[in-house]
Amino acid sequence: MKIALAGAGAFGEKHLDGLRNIAGAEVVSLVGRQIEPTRAVAEKYGIAHATTDLAESLARDDVDAVILCTPTQMHARQAIQCMDAGKHVQVEIPLADSLADAEAVLARQRETGLVCMVGHTRRFNPSHQWLHKRIAAGEIAVQQMDVQTYFFRRRNINAKGEPRSWTDHLLWHHAAHTVDLFAYQAGPIVKANAIEGPTHPELGIAMDMSIQLKAESGAICTLSLSFNNDGPLGTFFRYICDNGTWIARYDDLVTGREEPVDVSTVDVSMNGIELQDREFVAAIREEREPNSSVAQVMPCYRVLGALEQQLAGA
Repeated sequence: MKIALAGAGAFGEKHLDGLRNIAGAEVVSLVGRQIEPTRAVAEKYGIAHATTDLAESLARDDVDAVILCTPTQMHARQAIQCMDAGKHVQVEIPLADSLADAEAVLARQRETGLVCMVGHTRRFNPSHQWLHKRIAAGEIAVQQMDVQTYFFRRRNINAKGEPRSWTDHLLWHHAAHTVDLFAYQAGPIVKANAIEGPTHPELGIAMDMSIQLKAESGAICTLSLSFNNDGPLGTFFRYICDNGTWIARYDDLVTGREEPVDVSTVDVSMNGIELQDREFVAAIREEREPNSSVAQVMPCYRVLGALEQQLAGA
């Protein structure tokens, strides 16, 4: 499996680390915004081809699939560009920053029949997988999810603390993780509400947001998001179930009493990004729909679109 990766930044390197562990998967082309830093990353990971032009990578006969770790605003257009070139594509979360763009990607996937997967990593983290298997087996049922997504982003920086060329978004990016995961664990969402705090004078985005969700099953979710929080940073999921309480912190899981839960045997790796990439490669090889396909995650983006309209009318 010959792969091109676009977006040689902080998250792109996480994918490169994961892909190293997947037998038969090779990154043959790396796309970045500036050529010199891109070449440096390519050299670090032994990638022969580096460029600043995605079209150059897509024109290569030795590229079977593409992973997009580019700025959010480019995701939908580039995903369609990849499928137009006959390449399977994995788009990092979020799929788009508008519902119209997300729907356009789904339409192109249906026309081409290619694998188009979105990087909803929470579906793959061993912690959430451990809970999902028990939910699917009928051992537990979600009553409430209480989620905190907290960062300190008063400047335009990435996960490495380096300057970012684009502006992140609480609704279309960070809320997408939880909206999709809640539906994945508790069932289709039938009600959603949102409120947001003041807009940052320079970044032009709301820095604080609160979202309430209700599933068809009756389960509820309360999501608090902030770019104003000065530690601890990250996303923390409290699952309040009919038969126990758990707290998921990325790949790790503890009970409501902070007792560690061994999730090391849930999958072949403890790295959610690697597991996500394994699913992408396997789906292409097996000619099947992947978990977190564009079709499977589209309900999440429809909820986000409705919340955006709600916030605009507030």
